[in-house]
Amino acid sequence: MIEVLVVDDDTRVAEVNAAYVAKVPGFRVAAKAHSAAEALQRIEDLDVDLILLDHYLPDETGLDVARTVREHGHQIDVIMVTAARDVATVQAAMRHGALQYLVKPFSFAGLRGKLEAYATLRRTLDGGGEAEQAEVDRIFGALSATPAPELPKGHSPTTAELVRRAMMGAEGPLSAQELADRTRLSRQTAQRYLKLLERTGRVRLSLKYGDTGRPEHRYEWAAGR
Repeated sequence: MIEVLVVDDDTRVAEVNAAYVAKVPGFRVAAKAHSAAEALQRIEDLDVDLILLDHYLPDETGLDVARTVREHGHQIDVIMVTAARDVATVQAAMRHGALQYLVKPFSFAGLRGKLEAYATLRRTLDGGGEAEQAEVDRIFGALSATPAPELPKGHSPTTAELVRRAMMGAEGPLSAQELADRTRLSRQTAQRYLKLLERTGRVRLSLKYGDTGRPEHRYEWAAGR
């Protein structure tokens, strides 16, 4: 489980954000904090992997918290979740090591997309070893994942989510049959959802030519999507 500290000066907003986090598989809310001092104390007391960090806090800013976390040597990741929209704050957040920046107000789908992208990044990095350029691109591309688009009539959100997760977790291109085998869907259903993802730019189509001369369609999750 990825342990999350939710930091927001508004207790109601903190509760909502915590409820959102709890709905995403693989994540658990370790604690909530409503000030910089309280957040830093929670970090010292608890085993935290990720901070959802508001910028506007009553005693210090979220950027101050992020800087202190780095200065103290804590290996904790930060996603800024704030109404601060000015470019200077966004730039400073990047320089202080924030992996993501989510502007309020946002939907559950918006936060879920950021969290799932972070989880994908964690899984990739946990593999260790060395990375070729393609793998480096995939690592950085994982951070830019966006929530799924609205589905056309006749498409199931549950099936779309199943296909999306399978494609994001794949180490390379998949055929419709390979996706069907991974998800226990029919090949026709897998093909239909792959075509949808291709039309929306979330997967890339490539052709693999074999001995028969008829190319095999292969799909790969698009970095940055």
